[in-house]
Amino acid sequence: MSIRLGYQIPNFTYPGVPVERLFDTVVAQAREAESAGFDTVLVMDHLYQLPGIGTPDQPMLESYTTLGALASATSAIQLSTLVTGNTYRNPALLAKTVTTLDVVSHGRAVLGIGAGWFELEHHDYGFEFGTFGQRFERLEEALTIISPMLRGEPASLDGKWYTARGAMNNPRLRPAVPIMLGGAGEQKTFRLAARFADHMNIICDLADLPRKVAVLRQRCEEIGRDPATLATSFLVMGMVGETPQEAKELGETIPEDRRNRAFIGTPDEVADQVHERILGAGVDGVAINLTRNGHRPGVVAAVGAALKPLVAA
Repeated sequence: MSIRLGYQIPNFTYPGVPVERLFDTVVAQAREAESAGFDTVLVMDHLYQLPGIGTPDQPMLESYTTLGALASATSAIQLSTLVTGNTYRNPALLAKTVTTLDVVSHGRAVLGIGAGWFELEHHDYGFEFGTFGQRFERLEEALTIISPMLRGEPASLDGKWYTARGAMNNPRLRPAVPIMLGGAGEQKTFRLAARFADHMNIICDLADLPRKVAVLRQRCEEIGRDPATLATSFLVMGMVGETPQEAKELGETIPEDRRNRAFIGTPDEVADQVHERILGAGVDGVAINLTRNGHRPGVVAAVGAALKPLVAA
């Protein structure tokens, strides 16, 4: 399993599209991505829209319901969150959920998972947020339960945060559902990725990316794992316009704190940046979102056509 070219759909606010056609617009993007050669479609696991994309009251679809429906609307593309907030679900139930997604999609599910970070959602929905350290304690315990369950092995743990007593997970379709971690923490996240993950989506400022790749490889070597067995990708905020002027106007909407993770330009210009700054840093693949215009027919296809040659096996 690898994500060489992923399309993330983080935005469900589509001007002129009523709620009854909202999911149709999501399906259209997923199908366009599949036809354009993207290998994975990803949605966020959030309950509110995120700062930098919109306001908390804007539409946000629940992730696994959405992915389950996309399984029936597509035929080949992998389906994943980028990434599941561990704090929102019991880990054994999450293993069951993603395995069911794998069955209904005929083997296309990927479990993306992270520690969780958006405090407002936790507060409003009544989920315990805890400290940074506690969230990573919980993530490690969760992976200790989830990882064997995704391989068809009973999971048992009497932990500080979670308990499982021989939890079984049937039916399953494949020997294992792959696990992707998302984040940038060199001490905690990367160590967990080396232990548990098949894939690491690195989320950081572009200037830090070469160092992050080097540290991730080091974390694998520290436990005797071949770094080549842990695939990597990077999430790009794409402000991609048909013309340089359109791209410039889209780029002006980016919050200041997101500018060092955004790529602005025409599809070919963005492809050049991805080649130099992401693949050139030693990352295997890229996931891109098009928050401002991905719902417009043809935009995803144009970006896919420019990016696919860079990651062709």
